[in-house]
Amino acid sequence: MKEQELIIYREAESGGLLGDMAWLMEHWREEDAGWGADGGREKKRSLLYGCMHRLLEMAGHHGFYGNLWHCYLANLLVNNENSYSMACEMRGEVQGTINHAVLHDMAIFKEWYDYDFRGMMDCLDVWEFELVLDYDGCERESKVYNRRICQRICGLAERFRQDRSPEEMKATLTEFYREYGVGKFGLHKAFRIAHGEQGADIVPILNMAHVHLDDLVGYEIPKKKLIENTEAFVEGRKANNCLLFGDAGTGKSSSMKAIANTYYNKGLRMIELYKHQFRDLNDVIAQIKNRNYKFIIYMDDLSFEEFETEYKYLKAVIEGGLEKKPENVLIYATSNRRHLIKETFADKEGRRDQLHAGDTVQEKLSLAFRFGVTIFFGAPDKRQFQEIVSALAERNGIGMPKEELLAEANRWELSHGGLSGRTAQQFIDYLLGLEKQE
Repeated sequence: MKEQELIIYREAESGGLLGDMAWLMEHWREEDAGWGADGGREKKRSLLYGCMHRLLEMAGHHGFYGNLWHCYLANLLVNNENSYSMACEMRGEVQGTINHAVLHDMAIFKEWYDYDFRGMMDCLDVWEFELVLDYDGCERESKVYNRRICQRICGLAERFRQDRSPEEMKATLTEFYREYGVGKFGLHKAFRIAHGEQGADIVPILNMAHVHLDDLVGYEIPKKKLIENTEAFVEGRKANNCLLFGDAGTGKSSSMKAIANTYYNKGLRMIELYKHQFRDLNDVIAQIKNRNYKFIIYMDDLSFEEFETEYKYLKAVIEGGLEKKPENVLIYATSNRRHLIKETFADKEGRRDQLHAGDTVQEKLSLAFRFGVTIFFGAPDKRQFQEIVSALAERNGIGMPKEELLAEANRWELSHGGLSGRTAQQFIDYLLGLEKQE
């Protein structure tokens, strides 16, 4: 069968739908197809209905619309991580004999893509198959992809329909690999770590807040330092591990989300790692070090108490171990503590029960020193807080008179966490909630 003739995309699918559809395309005209003359037609009808069911379930899970058979094939191609697709990700067309093998596979996919199902539907009396050839999907987010990715894959399926030859189809797919990449790293911006039976599994984060650096009012100097270091990284220049520290609610975590959104199209991907997962760091780095993307391993709210020793393991991974950290990986962290590890006056004064108190201080500072760039986010003063409130109110279309707005904001911050960007945003959200009630 045709799927068994694939070379590069041979492992395109493991669920059986492709094999069943390919079999039907080749055998629906036969009277028995090895099943016996009496039951052959009914079994083929049942198989086609089963394929319809799986395509419709795929649409519900993935959020696809239009020609679901085309979307299914496009989804296989953009998720198949093979020697060709991984070489092309974020770089584009490659040279060599592999192109001939890929073109062979594209000829098979083109045949599947252009297949006319009307004869099969008529012979088997399954005209309901038309439902999957022009499917009107719902607007809700899918369980697998967000709306942006759904549109991207459905758009690729439409471009394939316009391609007139396997060569054009191959060029379209290669351009997709160059622009977005392949597999989960190509489609998604950010990831988290799930520890399974096979070790650390890098899992996509489906719904990420659409935050941009311009949304963060003020903090121009911290944002400039963060942008400069990140742009150097994504452009292949030397860059440093980065620590964002300062007061709570000042936009450190929001800045990291904005970085992931801003530089996704330049090949940046972000992997969120928690403190209890530090032992998975080597495994995570091993999975990403040979890819064509730039990865930021992001640690939010990073800090350690005196009795926590995980920071020693983190130090060796960041800088100091025998194995060189890959050039496509940086560590970014946010923390309310400048030096990350809790310090005491005893550390500064020198405790009598320690022969070398200075060594203890250096041990605690050494983790922070491994971050070449440190950026401070301080709490705003009263004037800056009011500027943030005013800017957020204007951005969200709140028409309250300015004096009344600022007076209400001042009363709000007294009982809701003090002066910070987070408090200002919570106040604006409160006002927006009141408007909807009215």
